Amino acid sequence: MIFLMNYHIFNDRRDTKAVGSVLRIERTSIHDGEGLRTVLFLKGCPLRCRWCSTPESQEPALQKGYARDRCLGCGICVRACPQGALSMSEDGQRIIFNSSKCKNCFACVRKCPQRAWKKYGSLMSVQEVVREISKDEVFYFHSGGGLTVSGGEPLYQSDFVLEVIRECRALGIHTAMETSLYAPWENIKKILPWINVLYVDIKQMDRTLHKNWVGVENTLILDNILKVDKSSNPLEIIVRIPLIPGANDSDANLIATALFCKSLKKLIEIEILPYHRLGVETYKNLDTSYQLKELVPPSQERILERADFLSGQIPNVSVRVGGEIY
Repeated sequence: MIFLMNYHIFNDRRDTKAVGSVLRIERTSIHDGEGLRTVLFLKGCPLRCRWCSTPESQEPALQKGYARDRCLGCGICVRACPQGALSMSEDGQRIIFNSSKCKNCFACVRKCPQRAWKKYGSLMSVQEVVREISKDEVFYFHSGGGLTVSGGEPLYQSDFVLEVIRECRALGIHTAMETSLYAPWENIKKILPWINVLYVDIKQMDRTLHKNWVGVENTLILDNILKVDKSSNPLEIIVRIPLIPGANDSDANLIATALFCKSLKKLIEIEILPYHRLGVETYKNLDTSYQLKELVPPSQERILERADFLSGQIPNVSVRVGGEIY
């Protein structure tokens, strides 16, 4: 089952020593909410969007990647591996990795002089994460920023997220979360009282097409959006549409999205996130195939035309593109 991770990792939902699988923490972001934000990226996601730009966030476990173009073939990592999981190819041009022997000690990452081996993720306690977030409090105060929890899918580690945001709110830090809302309602409901702003993706309104492009149907997602909107929690909802050519940029899908959004009382804005190819190199590092190799990002003209079309379907809601209200 995709929702069991909380029970494998966390022993006590109120224990601030609980450990989560953290991808990274980015500081002073201006693209993940109002003001300067500290963004907590977590690992683990039940979706498999074909266009995913952070494949290293999909698996909850810590991972390592190999950037072959950085490797000098020095063999230091081969000699450093205590499990014998690494060996040199016959031509001496690359490292051969035997995953069945690897124990994820990351000795190769620590020893590689060229940083050809990369570690994706680390285990951190709630206290460690909150300590890092609170270092940026002065920026929040002057800019109106705060914490944004992102993924992967944050709700994959809902107990850990709950403790982090509850501690942050106790410090007076504004909280936001970026999510697909593909999770049991119980995992969502307990977090809502501690969230100021909820960013939720609507990737495709057609259930069959959603499963084709994302790997799961959208019924649970849409139902959860409606439940959040009807809840008594005074949070704001911002819908995000990742604009993917051929997947969800049609008139029919944008019309259906606007029709759904018209019913949301907590909705304050719709944001269009144009398709990009920034994560392609990470797929190579993880020795994973990227499914949209031939897809070209939309032109600026196409993006603005789609934003104009969407805005015409829901004129009472602001549509944002590239950080600007369209």
